[in-house]
Amino acid sequence: MTMVCHRPEGLEQLEAQTNFTKRELQVLYRGFKNECPSGVVNEETFKQIYAQFFPHGDASMYAHYLFHAFDTTQTGSVKFEDFVTALSILLRGTVHEKLRWTFNLYDINKDGYINKEEMMDIVKAIYDMMGKYTYPVLREDTPRQHVDVFFQKMDKNKDGIVTLDEFLESCQEDDNIMRSLQLFQNVM
Repeated sequence: MTMVCHRPEGLEQLEAQTNFTKRELQVLYRGFKNECPSGVVNEETFKQIYAQFFPHGDASMYAHYLFHAFDTTQTGSVKFEDFVTALSILLRGTVHEKLRWTFNLYDINKDGYINKEEMMDIVKAIYDMMGKYTYPVLREDTPRQHVDVFFQKMDKNKDGIVTLDEFLESCQEDDNIMRSLQLFQNVM
């Protein structure tokens, strides 16, 4: 059986499209190829790799949502270009780019807004990923409480959905969110 390999676009083009240097792209590519020798990763492999970072929980649902945010062309696979473009935004993008990317992650059905069911799915996936041994111990209704707080803060016009504009405005008004966006600024 022949394995079809994907070779990424030229490094110069990726360097122009991302916030990474040629050297950083080479290091990232070596790591990507090490985990994904074919040059692409499917959802199952992505979940296995992601699960290694959360050994005490079940990261499969969050990894599913994350995979679909990385797979911007909806092909069922993530190429190195997709991976490095998202990483560039998350690590070195502007505040606006990071918030747009996060909104896209939370907008599970890609209809342009976040509803309570989508947010509940994301919050539950995060709690599953963190595992049963979190401290303090979570109560059964904790995810619902987090979703309610999210909507109280973000749903400016109280119509039951959060639009991109509401999300951007609310996040930029929140000092904690703004600080958290800076956490990975100097990674790599």
